[in-house]
Amino acid sequence: MAGFFNALSACLVLLMLMAVGYFMGARGWMTAREKGFVSKYIINIAVPCNCIVGLLDNLDRSSLMQAGGMVATAILSVVITVLASAGVAMLLRLPHGRWGVFVAMAGFSNTLFIGIPVCTQLFGETSMPYIMLYYIGHTALMQSVGVMLVERAGAKPGQKGGIVQFLRDVFLKPPILSVIFSVLMLTLGWKLPNTLMRFANYISGSVSPLALIYCGFIVYEVGLKNLRFLRGLPIMLVMRLAIAPIISLSCCSLLGMEGLALQVFVVESALPVVSQVTVMAGAFGADEEYAATGACLSILGSFITIPVLMLVLGG
Repeated sequence: MAGFFNALSACLVLLMLMAVGYFMGARGWMTAREKGFVSKYIINIAVPCNCIVGLLDNLDRSSLMQAGGMVATAILSVVITVLASAGVAMLLRLPHGRWGVFVAMAGFSNTLFIGIPVCTQLFGETSMPYIMLYYIGHTALMQSVGVMLVERAGAKPGQKGGIVQFLRDVFLKPPILSVIFSVLMLTLGWKLPNTLMRFANYISGSVSPLALIYCGFIVYEVGLKNLRFLRGLPIMLVMRLAIAPIISLSCCSLLGMEGLALQVFVVESALPVVSQVTVMAGAFGADEEYAATGACLSILGSFITIPVLMLVLGG
Protein backbone atom coordinates (compact mmCIF):
# COMPACT_ATOMS: atom_id res chain seq x y z
CA MET A 1 0.00 0.00 0.00
CA ALA A 2 2.97 2.33 0.56
CA GLY A 3 3.65 2.31 -3.20
CA PHE A 4 0.02 3.18 -3.94
CA PHE A 5 -0.02 6.20 -1.61
CA ASN A 6 3.39 7.30 -2.84
CA ALA A 7 2.12 7.15 -6.42
CA LEU A 8 -1.09 8.96 -5.46
CA SER A 9 0.90 11.73 -3.79
CA ALA A 10 3.25 11.95 -6.79
CA CYS A 11 0.30 12.17 -9.19
CA LEU A 12 -1.24 14.99 -7.17
CA VAL A 13 2.02 16.94 -7.44
CA LEU A 14 2.10 16.30 -11.19
CA LEU A 15 -1.53 17.40 -11.56
CA MET A 16 -0.76 20.64 -9.71
CA LEU A 17 2.14 21.31 -12.08
CA MET A 18 -0.13 20.63 -15.06
CA ALA A 19 -2.69 23.01 -13.54
CA VAL A 20 -0.05 25.76 -13.74
CA GLY A 21 0.16 25.25 -17.51
CA TYR A 22 -3.63 25.24 -17.82
CA PHE A 23 -3.87 28.43 -15.72
CA MET A 24 -1.18 30.17 -17.79
CA GLY A 25 -3.08 29.30 -20.96
CA ALA A 26 -6.37 30.55 -19.52
CA ARG A 27 -4.75 33.85 -18.50
CA GLY A 28 -3.09 34.28 -21.89
CA TRP A 29 0.40 34.12 -20.39
CA MET A 30 1.21 31.08 -22.52
CA THR A 31 0.32 30.80 -26.20
CA ALA A 32 1.33 28.58 -29.12
CA ARG A 33 4.52 30.65 -29.43
CA GLU A 34 5.60 29.99 -25.84
CA LYS A 35 4.58 26.35 -26.19
CA GLY A 36 6.96 26.02 -29.14
CA PHE A 37 9.79 27.55 -27.13
CA VAL A 38 9.18 25.27 -24.13
CA SER A 39 9.07 22.19 -26.37
CA LYS A 40 12.34 23.07 -28.13
CA TYR A 41 14.09 23.90 -24.85
CA ILE A 42 13.01 20.65 -23.19
CA ILE A 43 13.92 18.34 -26.08
CA ASN A 44 17.10 20.06 -27.29
CA ILE A 45 18.67 21.32 -24.04
CA ALA A 46 17.03 20.13 -20.82
CA VAL A 47 16.48 16.45 -21.62
CA PRO A 48 20.04 15.95 -23.00
CA CYS A 49 21.43 17.42 -19.75
CA ASN A 50 19.04 15.16 -17.84
CA CYS A 51 20.32 12.14 -19.77
CA ILE A 52 23.98 12.98 -19.10
CA VAL A 53 23.42 13.49 -15.37
CA GLY A 54 21.20 10.42 -15.03
CA LEU A 55 23.52 8.07 -16.92
CA LEU A 56 26.90 9.28 -15.65
CA ASP A 57 25.73 9.43 -12.04
CA ASN A 58 23.93 6.08 -11.97
CA LEU A 59 25.74 3.75 -14.38
CA ASP A 60 29.26 2.40 -14.67
CA ARG A 61 31.19 0.40 -17.28
CA SER A 62 30.10 -3.00 -15.95
CA SER A 63 26.38 -2.17 -16.02
CA LEU A 64 26.54 -1.28 -19.73
CA MET A 65 26.63 -5.00 -20.57
CA GLN A 66 22.96 -5.28 -19.59
CA ALA A 67 21.85 -2.21 -21.54
CA GLY A 68 21.51 -3.91 -24.95
CA GLY A 69 19.18 -6.57 -23.58
CA MET A 70 17.01 -3.93 -21.93
CA VAL A 71 16.68 -1.94 -25.16
CA ALA A 72 15.68 -5.18 -26.97
CA THR A 73 13.07 -5.83 -24.28
CA ALA A 74 11.60 -2.35 -24.78
CA ILE A 75 11.45 -2.86 -28.55
CA LEU A 76 9.76 -6.26 -28.19
CA SER A 77 7.07 -4.95 -25.83
CA VAL A 78 6.29 -1.95 -28.06
CA VAL A 79 6.12 -4.13 -31.19
CA ILE A 80 3.64 -6.51 -29.54
CA THR A 81 1.56 -3.56 -28.29
CA VAL A 82 1.44 -1.99 -31.76
CA LEU A 83 0.43 -5.30 -33.38
CA ALA A 84 -2.31 -5.83 -30.79
CA SER A 85 -3.53 -2.25 -31.33
CA ALA A 86 -3.63 -2.80 -35.11
CA GLY A 87 -5.76 -5.91 -34.59
CA VAL A 88 -8.19 -3.98 -32.38
CA ALA A 89 -8.36 -1.11 -34.91
CA MET A 90 -9.31 -3.59 -37.65
CA LEU A 91 -12.12 -5.00 -35.50
CA LEU A 92 -13.42 -1.48 -34.80
CA ARG A 93 -13.47 -0.69 -38.55
CA LEU A 94 -12.35 2.87 -37.97
CA PRO A 95 -12.41 5.36 -40.88
CA HIS A 96 -9.24 5.94 -42.89
CA GLY A 97 -8.31 9.19 -41.12
CA ARG A 98 -8.43 7.57 -37.69
CA TRP A 99 -7.10 4.01 -38.16
CA GLY A 100 -3.39 4.79 -38.11
CA VAL A 101 -3.88 7.50 -35.47
CA PHE A 102 -5.64 4.99 -33.20
CA VAL A 103 -2.83 2.44 -33.54
CA ALA A 104 -0.12 5.07 -32.90
CA MET A 105 -1.97 6.40 -29.84
CA ALA A 106 -2.51 2.94 -28.38
CA GLY A 107 0.96 1.69 -29.27
CA PHE A 108 3.30 4.51 -28.19
CA SER A 109 3.66 6.26 -24.83
CA ASN A 110 4.84 9.69 -23.76
CA THR A 111 8.27 8.62 -22.51
CA LEU A 112 9.73 12.13 -22.12
CA PHE A 113 7.20 14.86 -21.28
CA ILE A 114 5.27 12.58 -18.90
CA GLY A 115 7.70 9.68 -18.45
CA ILE A 116 10.59 11.58 -16.87
CA PRO A 117 8.55 13.51 -14.26
CA VAL A 118 6.41 10.47 -13.38
CA CYS A 119 9.30 8.02 -12.97
CA THR A 120 11.56 10.44 -11.12
CA GLN A 121 8.70 11.28 -8.76
CA LEU A 122 7.98 7.59 -8.15
CA PHE A 123 11.49 6.11 -8.16
CA GLY A 124 13.93 9.03 -7.84
CA GLU A 125 16.78 10.09 -10.11
CA THR A 126 18.24 6.56 -10.07
CA SER A 127 15.51 5.62 -12.57
CA MET A 128 16.99 7.88 -15.31
CA PRO A 129 19.24 5.23 -16.95
CA TYR A 130 16.30 2.87 -17.35
CA ILE A 131 14.07 5.67 -18.65
CA MET A 132 16.61 6.44 -21.36
CA LEU A 133 17.12 2.79 -22.31
CA TYR A 134 13.37 2.42 -22.79
CA TYR A 135 13.33 5.71 -24.69
CA ILE A 136 15.95 4.49 -27.19
CA GLY A 137 13.96 1.39 -28.18
CA HIS A 138 10.64 3.22 -28.12
CA THR A 139 11.88 6.15 -30.21
CA ALA A 140 13.37 3.94 -32.92
CA LEU A 141 9.92 2.42 -33.49
CA MET A 142 8.04 5.70 -33.08
CA GLN A 143 10.16 7.40 -35.76
CA SER A 144 9.59 4.55 -38.21
CA VAL A 145 6.39 2.60 -37.58
CA GLY A 146 4.60 5.43 -35.74
CA VAL A 147 5.28 8.02 -38.43
CA MET A 148 4.23 5.58 -41.16
CA LEU A 149 0.92 4.80 -39.42
CA VAL A 150 -0.11 8.44 -39.01
CA GLU A 151 1.15 9.35 -42.49
CA ARG A 152 -1.00 6.66 -44.11
CA ALA A 153 -4.03 7.92 -42.17
CA GLY A 154 -3.54 11.42 -43.60
CA ALA A 155 -4.28 13.09 -46.89
CA LYS A 156 -0.93 14.84 -47.25
CA PRO A 157 2.21 13.01 -48.42
CA GLY A 158 4.99 12.53 -45.91
CA GLN A 159 8.69 12.97 -46.42
CA LYS A 160 10.53 10.15 -48.14
CA GLY A 161 14.12 9.39 -47.28
CA GLY A 162 14.55 5.68 -46.79
CA ILE A 163 16.87 4.14 -44.26
CA VAL A 164 19.31 7.08 -44.29
CA GLN A 165 16.59 9.56 -43.34
CA PHE A 166 15.29 7.16 -40.67
CA LEU A 167 18.73 6.80 -39.07
CA ARG A 168 19.21 10.55 -39.21
CA ASP A 169 15.83 11.21 -37.57
CA VAL A 170 16.56 8.76 -34.76
CA PHE A 171 20.26 9.14 -34.00
CA LEU A 172 20.63 12.89 -34.52
CA LYS A 173 18.03 13.71 -31.89
CA PRO A 174 19.72 15.58 -29.01
CA PRO A 175 18.48 13.13 -26.32
CA ILE A 176 19.85 10.16 -28.29
CA LEU A 177 23.13 11.98 -28.96
CA SER A 178 23.47 12.67 -25.24
CA VAL A 179 22.90 8.97 -24.50
CA ILE A 180 25.57 7.97 -27.04
CA PHE A 181 27.96 10.54 -25.56
CA SER A 182 27.33 9.30 -22.00
CA VAL A 183 27.80 5.65 -22.99
CA LEU A 184 31.09 6.57 -24.69
CA MET A 185 32.23 8.39 -21.55
CA LEU A 186 31.33 5.39 -19.38
CA THR A 187 33.04 2.95 -21.75
CA LEU A 188 36.26 4.97 -21.69
CA GLY A 189 36.03 5.52 -17.94
CA TRP A 190 36.06 9.31 -18.37
CA LYS A 191 34.25 11.92 -16.29
CA LEU A 192 33.02 15.39 -17.14
CA PRO A 193 34.59 18.31 -15.27
CA ASN A 194 32.73 19.18 -12.08
CA THR A 195 31.69 22.59 -13.47
CA LEU A 196 29.97 21.00 -16.48
CA MET A 197 28.21 18.42 -14.30
CA ARG A 198 26.91 21.17 -11.99
CA PHE A 199 25.64 23.09 -15.04
CA ALA A 200 23.93 19.96 -16.37
CA ASN A 201 22.36 19.34 -12.95
CA TYR A 202 20.86 22.85 -12.86
CA ILE A 203 19.40 22.51 -16.37
CA SER A 204 18.24 18.96 -15.66
CA GLY A 205 16.10 20.16 -12.77
CA SER A 206 13.89 22.14 -15.15
CA VAL A 207 12.72 19.13 -17.18
CA SER A 208 9.92 17.82 -14.97
CA PRO A 209 8.12 21.08 -14.11
CA LEU A 210 8.33 22.50 -17.64
CA ALA A 211 7.24 19.23 -19.24
CA LEU A 212 4.14 19.11 -17.06
CA ILE A 213 3.36 22.80 -17.59
CA TYR A 214 3.57 22.03 -21.33
CA CYS A 215 1.11 19.14 -20.96
CA GLY A 216 -1.24 21.30 -18.91
CA PHE A 217 -1.28 23.88 -21.67
CA ILE A 218 -2.14 21.16 -24.22
CA VAL A 219 -5.18 20.24 -22.10
CA TYR A 220 -6.16 23.93 -22.10
CA GLU A 221 -5.73 24.14 -25.90
CA VAL A 222 -8.09 21.22 -26.49
CA GLY A 223 -10.50 22.46 -23.79
CA LEU A 224 -11.97 20.36 -21.02
CA LYS A 225 -15.49 20.97 -22.36
CA ASN A 226 -14.44 19.54 -25.74
CA LEU A 227 -13.21 16.24 -24.30
CA ARG A 228 -15.57 13.45 -25.30
CA PHE A 229 -15.30 9.76 -26.00
CA LEU A 230 -15.19 9.65 -29.79
CA ARG A 231 -15.58 6.24 -31.41
CA GLY A 232 -12.77 3.90 -30.41
CA LEU A 233 -11.22 6.19 -27.79
CA PRO A 234 -12.44 4.24 -24.72
CA ILE A 235 -10.83 1.09 -26.12
CA MET A 236 -7.69 3.05 -27.02
CA LEU A 237 -7.44 4.17 -23.38
CA VAL A 238 -7.73 0.57 -22.20
CA MET A 239 -4.99 -0.47 -24.63
CA ARG A 240 -2.70 2.45 -23.72
CA LEU A 241 -3.15 2.51 -19.95
CA ALA A 242 -3.93 -1.14 -19.10
CA ILE A 243 -3.00 -3.62 -21.83
CA ALA A 244 0.36 -2.02 -22.75
CA PRO A 245 1.79 -2.35 -19.20
CA ILE A 246 0.60 -5.97 -19.03
CA ILE A 247 2.47 -6.69 -22.27
CA SER A 248 5.56 -4.89 -20.96
CA LEU A 249 5.46 -6.76 -17.64
CA SER A 250 5.18 -10.08 -19.49
CA CYS A 251 8.14 -9.27 -21.78
CA CYS A 252 10.32 -8.03 -18.91
CA SER A 253 9.54 -11.11 -16.80
CA LEU A 254 10.13 -13.45 -19.74
CA LEU A 255 13.55 -11.92 -20.46
CA GLY A 256 14.67 -11.90 -16.83
CA MET A 257 14.35 -8.22 -15.95
CA GLU A 258 13.49 -7.45 -12.34
CA GLY A 259 13.64 -4.79 -9.63
CA LEU A 260 13.77 -1.09 -10.48
CA ALA A 261 14.42 -1.70 -14.19
CA LEU A 262 11.23 -3.75 -14.52
CA GLN A 263 9.16 -1.19 -12.60
CA VAL A 264 10.42 1.70 -14.72
CA PHE A 265 9.78 -0.15 -18.00
CA VAL A 266 6.23 -1.08 -16.97
CA VAL A 267 5.40 2.47 -15.86
CA GLU A 268 6.96 3.91 -19.04
CA SER A 269 4.73 1.63 -21.10
CA ALA A 270 1.61 2.72 -19.19
CA LEU A 271 1.90 6.44 -19.88
CA PRO A 272 -0.35 8.72 -21.98
CA VAL A 273 -0.28 9.07 -25.76
CA VAL A 274 3.00 10.42 -27.13
CA SER A 275 2.64 14.13 -28.01
CA GLN A 276 4.12 13.64 -31.48
CA VAL A 277 1.01 11.80 -32.70
CA THR A 278 -1.10 14.96 -32.49
CA VAL A 279 1.57 17.02 -34.25
CA MET A 280 1.95 14.44 -37.04
CA ALA A 281 -1.83 14.10 -37.47
CA GLY A 282 -2.04 17.82 -38.24
CA ALA A 283 1.02 17.74 -40.49
CA PHE A 284 -0.14 14.75 -42.56
CA GLY A 285 -3.84 15.70 -42.76
CA ALA A 286 -5.14 12.91 -40.51
CA ASP A 287 -7.84 13.46 -37.88
CA GLU A 288 -6.07 15.97 -35.62
CA GLU A 289 -9.08 16.45 -33.31
CA TYR A 290 -9.24 12.68 -32.74
CA ALA A 291 -5.53 12.61 -31.85
CA ALA A 292 -5.67 15.65 -29.55
CA THR A 293 -8.76 14.39 -27.73
CA GLY A 294 -7.22 10.95 -27.24
CA ALA A 295 -3.98 12.48 -25.96
CA CYS A 296 -5.75 14.66 -23.38
CA LEU A 297 -8.03 11.88 -22.16
CA SER A 298 -5.01 9.60 -21.73
CA ILE A 299 -3.15 12.27 -19.72
CA LEU A 300 -6.07 12.66 -17.33
CA GLY A 301 -6.73 8.91 -17.18
CA SER A 302 -3.12 8.07 -16.36
CA PHE A 303 -3.35 9.86 -13.04
CA ILE A 304 -5.94 7.29 -12.01
CA THR A 305 -4.25 4.21 -13.46
CA ILE A 306 -0.64 4.89 -12.33
CA PRO A 307 -1.38 4.63 -8.57
CA VAL A 308 -3.29 1.41 -9.24
CA LEU A 309 -0.36 0.12 -11.29
CA MET A 310 2.04 0.86 -8.44
CA LEU A 311 -0.24 -1.08 -6.10
CA VAL A 312 -0.15 -4.06 -8.46
CA LEU A 313 3.65 -3.86 -8.80
CA GLY A 314 3.99 -3.65 -5.05
CA GLY A 315 6.27 -0.62 -5.31
